[in-house]
Amino acid sequence: MIQIMKRDLYTALLKWKTSKTRKPLILRGARQVGKTHLLKAFGETEYSNMVYLNFEKDAGLAGFFAGSLEPKDILVALRNYKRQKIEARNTLLIFDEVQECATALNSLKYFFEEAPEFHIVAAGSLLGVKLSSDKGFPVGKVNFLELFPMSFFEFLDAAERPLYRQMLEEISSPNPVPEPIHHELIELIRTYLFVGGMPEAVARYINNKELQSVREIHHEILKAYSLDFAKHAPKTLIAKITAVWESIPSQLARENKKFMFSAIRQSARGRDYEDAIVWLADAGLILRCFHLSAPRLPLSGYKNSDAFKVFSLDVGLLSTMSHVPISIALQTNELFTEFKGALTENLAAQLLMTRHLPLYYWTSNGSAEVDFIIEHEGQVFPLEVKSGMTSKHKSLQVYQQKYNPSKVVRASLNNLRKDGELLNIPLYFIERILAI
Repeated sequence: MIQIMKRDLYTALLKWKTSKTRKPLILRGARQVGKTHLLKAFGETEYSNMVYLNFEKDAGLAGFFAGSLEPKDILVALRNYKRQKIEARNTLLIFDEVQECATALNSLKYFFEEAPEFHIVAAGSLLGVKLSSDKGFPVGKVNFLELFPMSFFEFLDAAERPLYRQMLEEISSPNPVPEPIHHELIELIRTYLFVGGMPEAVARYINNKELQSVREIHHEILKAYSLDFAKHAPKTLIAKITAVWESIPSQLARENKKFMFSAIRQSARGRDYEDAIVWLADAGLILRCFHLSAPRLPLSGYKNSDAFKVFSLDVGLLSTMSHVPISIALQTNELFTEFKGALTENLAAQLLMTRHLPLYYWTSNGSAEVDFIIEHEGQVFPLEVKSGMTSKHKSLQVYQQKYNPSKVVRASLNNLRKDGELLNIPLYFIERILAI
């Protein structure tokens, strides 16, 4: 039996398995966010048997999709090759790193049309890149899910603090968390700020509590990403992708965190690096937060595609990329303010994305900037993220006077409370921002 840490997406996989409108599933997500372990655990737990195919490790698998794409022909061949039963409804068939075989990816439409009784999940670390370039892939023939690095709530489960998670999930009014628990949760979110949500890094920390060991895992993951650039990206883009990726810490260290191409190279222009940024976004390695010309519904209609911030997919990886000293991670609250609070803002972006909230920000003629603008159920409201315990909120006041939002939210190290029209939430409560 495969042992993995609890992931929230497991519930979505269960719904997919029992859905009357189930289609072959595509699970997207960056390398090493835990896709393979999650799917194997799901297959072993929820099915009589599981057949696992990795198109990157076993290049010969492509041969089974080189001729006929009739599902019955493919299934017979795979049964013989793997020497395993493949039964309708009772077997989970996993196509891992399926971006390495375009015909296997395209075969999913035939499984949907001709053999819908078979349960198939396709996954891959660069599936987003593949799908964005595969104009022939049939829209509407598959279901999609996306796996991100572990959220803070998932980190609480892994750290054997499920009761803290349960407590936070039951909060629906702005009453302060008991101070002893609040202080322990601040300690835990600070640890998460350094460790991040990559499952291997979390497991290493949970097992030995050694931050240096966690940092070694981060370096291994970052090296794997660099190898992906060299192996999978178009040769004309490799240098640009690397330059954009390596510039993220310096971009976020500036007071104005808007992505500046001139920070990569003095004469650089947006159109020179646009494809590199899109490649990184499609690979799931960066999160883009777009500027809004106005915070009106729908926000996507007011998005300025030429102005954006770029965050790392994982705050732990960002701490390593930024060479944050381990000693700072051990000092009370200093990590939150490191290089102008960039880690804290990246934390917020990451946690909002785990709740599938698109990332936008707003500015007002250089006099105010609100870190995030949230859209939910026909309402738009601002979120400002603070790395300390300050009570200042000038930008939120400017926004409030101009747009009179339904609520105004500030996330910081302070406890949960309501100050007039301002809702203060602790950083560890960002995942529950829609609850109050």
